Amino acid sequence: MEVVRAAQSRLEQVDFDNLAFGRFFSDHMFMADYRRGAWQSPRIVPFGPIEISPSLSSLHYGQAVFEGLKAFRSEDGRINLFRPEKYQERFTRSSRRLSIPPVSKELFMEAVLGLCGIDRAWVPKKAGSSLYIRPFIFAADSFLGVHTAETYLFMVITSPVGAYYKEGLNPVRLVTSGEYARAVKGGLGEVKTPANYAASLLPAQEAEEKGFTQVLWLDALEKRYVEEVGTMNIMFFIDGELITPPLDGSILGGITRATVIELARHWGVPVRERRIAIDEVLARARDGGLRECFGTGTAAVISPVGWISHGGNLITVHEGRIGEFSQKLYDEITGVQYGLRPDAFGWLYPVPT
Repeated sequence: MEVVRAAQSRLEQVDFDNLAFGRFFSDHMFMADYRRGAWQSPRIVPFGPIEISPSLSSLHYGQAVFEGLKAFRSEDGRINLFRPEKYQERFTRSSRRLSIPPVSKELFMEAVLGLCGIDRAWVPKKAGSSLYIRPFIFAADSFLGVHTAETYLFMVITSPVGAYYKEGLNPVRLVTSGEYARAVKGGLGEVKTPANYAASLLPAQEAEEKGFTQVLWLDALEKRYVEEVGTMNIMFFIDGELITPPLDGSILGGITRATVIELARHWGVPVRERRIAIDEVLARARDGGLRECFGTGTAAVISPVGWISHGGNLITVHEGRIGEFSQKLYDEITGVQYGLRPDAFGWLYPVPT
């Protein structure tokens, strides 16, 4: 792999004690081209603008996918990735759905490890911070016409980040999706592509204007069953059982979601992946059965939900405080990520020195 180092680092320009999410970018980026049926020319170069044509097909027809994973610095200075192979597998599933040539596990890992290695000084030392890693692919042909491209660009950029939500680990406020629909089975809801997020921007903006943190999406057909939050999967702790909507074709399967399910079952907590109606959520909140509600995602890890609004009705979950089970999950997952707790499941992948 070709490596061209930046002439001068921008590291000193970043205040690592006040990191916004996704605002600062490290010194280098990875690039590889898909031409003549193969990925080729892998390289690490200084971070900076790339030249594109106004007729770039992905700008017009949206043939693009992306991922998001993290690198963590442990107390002894080692840097680890968290479950990178799961993110690569999802990256492959997304690529196939968008008719994009998949990146092999070997190339994916070479890109991520190589970039984290050369920019290891950018991995924050402060607890709760990490290096966010953004792999993405987009069609690189220049044409106007709806058909699959012949050339693509695979890139990886990294960004030192703090908390995703301004609330941090404090409970967030959710409002159901109302008239808007996110995805249906057979569509793009189960893959990580920009189109999903573009469609959520207006509802999220309107929710924020009303004082809510995010949208709680209901199914598109009946607008009755809970699906996911705009940036994370959703879970309910009801009568000692963990309940989360099933991955039935319209929900993005999160790696943190899978991690929580594995931990819960390991701890002997019953887990049910089933459809759950918003009316059931409201009813169980009123009768005391809903003990906790929280979102799961790479960016926030565990995000407790303190309030849910639906049809003008507002419920409070766990008195607007983080619950014991949510806290336990957060402590365990972040403890493993930062090397403070044993990695019993082999989730960590070290970045070579």
